[in-house]
Amino acid sequence: MHYIGIDIGSTASKVAVFCHEELVETFMIPTGWSSVKTAEEIKNHLESKNYVENSYIVATGYGRVSVPYADKAVTEITCHGKGANYIINKDCTVIDIGGQDTKIITIRNGKVTSFTMNDKCAAGTGRFLEMMANTLGLDLMEMSKLSKYGSGISISSMCTVFAESEVISLIGSGERRENIAFAVIESISGKVNSLCQKHGRDENYFLSGGLSENTYLIDSLAKRLGKNVETSKLGRYAGAIGAAIVAKETSDKLN
Repeated sequence: MHYIGIDIGSTASKVAVFCHEELVETFMIPTGWSSVKTAEEIKNHLESKNYVENSYIVATGYGRVSVPYADKAVTEITCHGKGANYIINKDCTVIDIGGQDTKIITIRNGKVTSFTMNDKCAAGTGRFLEMMANTLGLDLMEMSKLSKYGSGISISSMCTVFAESEVISLIGSGERRENIAFAVIESISGKVNSLCQKHGRDENYFLSGGLSENTYLIDSLAKRLGKNVETSKLGRYAGAIGAAIVAKETSDKLN
């Protein structure tokens, strides 16, 4: 029996496949302009591996309603919480910086006890970071590396549009690119820190999502929070893994 979690995000879609208790595969593809088309591409891959027959599938994420072959759709909060608990296996506060929102999820004894979501503005999200990198003529990895050598300035605007104008003004004034990259990363970690304060201080923090391999952001968050921020190579798959776990739990109840 295969238990499959599909996390259709705004920029990338992640899939996790369990065979009974074992995680046997994870993969990711760009979401593109159509979640429906992306879901169909995922189905084709799963069928090529003979995963779909005798399976239970749960969809989550921004485009979860675009997966017609899913047996169930579940919110990101539940799935990210379960996925992070599977990966880190201890009480923690999960920081998920997605393409269109940022989620802060507190986990106690394997269950979500509280959460905060910033989905009203793109500032502090992966999309914001991507836009700022494009403005600087960099990709995300280049900006992360460059930001290590910057200092001295900050971005004060809370709105993505105004922040981009601020970055353009800094470029026009001749500000060094590494200083601007530094300011962008610090702006994101500052917003995330503010969201975390609503949950109180935790002993353990876990960064999931597409930025979980951004080492400078992890260091910046750790300094702001005054605690170690853990992550994992599976961090970007936390939502999909959680969805697969929900699939197994639901299937077990039905059988």
